[in-house]
Amino acid sequence: MNASNSNIEECVRDSLHRYFEDLGGEAPAEVYDMVLRLVEKPLLEVVMHHAQQNQSRAAEWLGLNRNTLRKKLADHRLI
Repeated sequence: MNASNSNIEECVRDSLHRYFEDLGGEAPAEVYDMVLRLVEKPLLEVVMHHAQQNQSRAAEWLGLNRNTLRKKLADHRLI
């Protein structure tokens, strides 16, 4: 794992610890879906920016089928 991956992982870990602390003992709900939803949109935004809005290139970089990428972009209202 390179330093950039480690930094991202640490940011996610820190954010999750703060999330649980902020709950103040309340039970969380659907944490997995929440995290994926919150991470996926900025991931798509940044990759599309660096791919110069080229969906085929972005899909390749993400390891996704282009149709899957288009669906995710539409789900997040990015197209």
